[in-house]
Amino acid sequence: MYAVFGTRCWSLCASCLCGSAPCLLCGCCPSSNSSTITRLVFSFFLLLGTLVSVIMILPGMETQLRKIPGFCKGGSSFIPGVENQVNCDVIVGYKSVYCMCFAMTCFFFLFSAIMIGVRNSRDPRAAVQNGFWFFKFLILVGITVGAFFIPDGTFHTVWFYFGAVGSFIFILIQLILLIDFAHSWNKTWVENAEETDNKCWFAGLLSFTVLHYALALVAVVLFYMHYTQPEDCTEHKVFISINLIFCIIISVVSILPKIQEVQPHSGLLQASLISLYTMYVTWSAMTNNPNRRCNPSLLSLVSNVSTSNQAGQEGPGQVQWWDAQGIVGLIIFLFCTLYASIRSSSNTQVNKLMQTEGGTGAAVEDNVGEDGVRRSVDNEEEGVTYSYSFFHFHLSLASLYIMMTLTNWYQPDTTTNAMQSSMPAVWVKMSSSWLGLGLYLWTLIAPLIFRDRDFS
Repeated sequence: MYAVFGTRCWSLCASCLCGSAPCLLCGCCPSSNSSTITRLVFSFFLLLGTLVSVIMILPGMETQLRKIPGFCKGGSSFIPGVENQVNCDVIVGYKSVYCMCFAMTCFFFLFSAIMIGVRNSRDPRAAVQNGFWFFKFLILVGITVGAFFIPDGTFHTVWFYFGAVGSFIFILIQLILLIDFAHSWNKTWVENAEETDNKCWFAGLLSFTVLHYALALVAVVLFYMHYTQPEDCTEHKVFISINLIFCIIISVVSILPKIQEVQPHSGLLQASLISLYTMYVTWSAMTNNPNRRCNPSLLSLVSNVSTSNQAGQEGPGQVQWWDAQGIVGLIIFLFCTLYASIRSSSNTQVNKLMQTEGGTGAAVEDNVGEDGVRRSVDNEEEGVTYSYSFFHFHLSLASLYIMMTLTNWYQPDTTTNAMQSSMPAVWVKMSSSWLGLGLYLWTLIAPLIFRDRDFS
């Protein structure tokens, strides 16, 4: 009996790993659309790589990472090929994260190129997209192993700029997903309130809106208190003030009568969430300022250590891998990644930007095979519900964003024994916040300008 049971389990696992239907998650999500399950499995690959990257930069891991051939010459404390000036104990975690995220970026970009032009599940490439998970995992592992043997030199410096550009785009995608989430949230709760005649839904919307604005306002006050100096930090003063003004503008515009006529579901909930996210990006940008007087660590703020003492205590070989903004960034990243995997939006503008289609595909029904096992429903026979290629491109950008977040946006400096914070990282984040605010403002006023087009 055990032999029969074992044979049955192996056949099911083989069909899941090598078959054309993504049944890896069917036990947890029976009767689900194959398009949703496929996105969840690919997102799991990304989260698995993120977890490995996090482990690599944990304190104490440098001893194990130094054992990797080529990482440290002869097990010494210095990296070969970089004038023997870069301390391996300092940079080995940074190198490991770059290699891991380089592998994930290449993996997802490869599938992005392969899946260009797939229109429905009858395309042979759709079977590759929705199955063969074991072989995909082997490909990812193989690329990862190869990445750790990339020789030192200009690789990390060049890849830093790839990471900066990719992260810039991904921050915009995160903002688009947050806009879509807030739009769906507001629409659902308003419809529930109108259908049930229950004012609690409106009270909930009002409470979250007030909470978002309160947190954003508190953030602004704290920024002026701790990230500016009377005779210094002019850039920070400008950043905070400009983004505060922009947030007020989008809040006012979102409730104008003319905007409400063409955008009945727009409101302060979306504007408040975007304002709060904008303040996070502003904070994240200021924490990358190399001027320690304008960028006190969270520990110094809590312990009341002066920035001058902090700067004096910070040696050139010290690297701060974890900070509060990095942890918040990872939480937002996890939310947006999972939301992008399961979202089914009715927002036409967001669907066009994200290359998805809302409400398409076959109805979800139980699909029980001859062996009695529930399998996912192929809801893309007539047309895909999302762009396979763009989805993988989005995950490749997410890999670059994770790389920059985990390494705290440090720029490699091969002439010293440390990585340095840099102003380019500050400008990348601030530019993305301004472009994101402009994009949200455009979604509000575009239907008013182009009345003959459908923006519903």
